[in-house]
Amino acid sequence: MLLRPTWIPRPLSTYHPLLHWLAVRFRRLERWIEWHLDGSRYCHQTRLEPLPHRVKKHQSVLIRKLGPAADALQHNKVDNLRIVIRAIDGILIRPGETFSFCRLVGRPTARRGFKVGMELSRGVARPGIGGGICQASNLIFWLALHSPLEVVERHHHSFDPFPDSHRVLPFASGATVMYNYKDLRLRNNTPHTFQLRLWLDEKCLNGDLRCSQALARSYSVYEQGHRFVERGDRLYRSNHLWRKVICKRTGEIIAREPLFANFAEVKYRLRSGP
Repeated sequence: MLLRPTWIPRPLSTYHPLLHWLAVRFRRLERWIEWHLDGSRYCHQTRLEPLPHRVKKHQSVLIRKLGPAADALQHNKVDNLRIVIRAIDGILIRPGETFSFCRLVGRPTARRGFKVGMELSRGVARPGIGGGICQASNLIFWLALHSPLEVVERHHHSFDPFPDSHRVLPFASGATVMYNYKDLRLRNNTPHTFQLRLWLDEKCLNGDLRCSQALARSYSVYEQGHRFVERGDRLYRSNHLWRKVICKRTGEIIAREPLFANFAEVKYRLRSGP
C-alpha cells in the first residue's frame, strides 16, 4: 500500500471528491490483486444442514428508534441484509481456509437488488446503496470472538454516531465493511470445520456459529478502560476489548487475552445528570 508523504497533513482523498473516487478505485484494485495473489484459500462452500455443535449464538435488533427520517432507511437495510444472508448463510470455513465478508457478498449495487440504507462514511451517517449491511459483519465478528477463529482483518468506525440505546455489547465490538478494501476476514487455523448461519425473524438478525467438533474451551468478551476524552472542542470515546478463555470441563479461566483497542470521535452530546 502506498504511504502518504508526511508533509501532507491529511489523506489526499479528503481534498476533492474526484480524489476520493480515485482513492476508492485504487484500493479496490489493490484488494482484488491481493485476493488472487496472497496465497489464501478463501471459503466458498455451503451446507444446508447445521453442523452438530454450537459455538455461539447471537441476535441484534433490526429496527431501532433513530427518528422518522431513518425509518425508511432501516427497512431498506433489512432488504439489504436478506441479500447478505443468501451469500453467507451455511458457509463452511474448513481448516486452513479464510472467510472474507466482502468476497462472499460482493459489491453492493442497485443492479444486484441492494437498496439505499444508512451507512457511516467519512465522518457522517448518510444514505448509501447497501447501507446497513455492517449489521451482519458486526454480528459475525462478535461470534468469531467467541471461537478459536483468528481475526485476520477487522475495522471499526472512526466515529460514534448515536448515543447508546439498550446496548448489550461493549462499545466498538463490531466490524465495519466497505467494499472491498475494508473487509472482515477470519482464518481457521484449527483442525475443525466451522459454519456460519444467518437468518431473520420479525425483530432481529440472528447468527449462529457452529463446529464439526465439540470445543474444549469457551470464550467471554469484555471491555476495560472505557472512557470519554476531550481534545480541544472534540469528544472521543475509547476502550479495550479483552476475552477470557475458559476450560469447559473445569470452568477455570485459562487465559485473559487482549483483543482490540478502539478510539472514535463522538458525534452526539452527552446527557448531563441522571
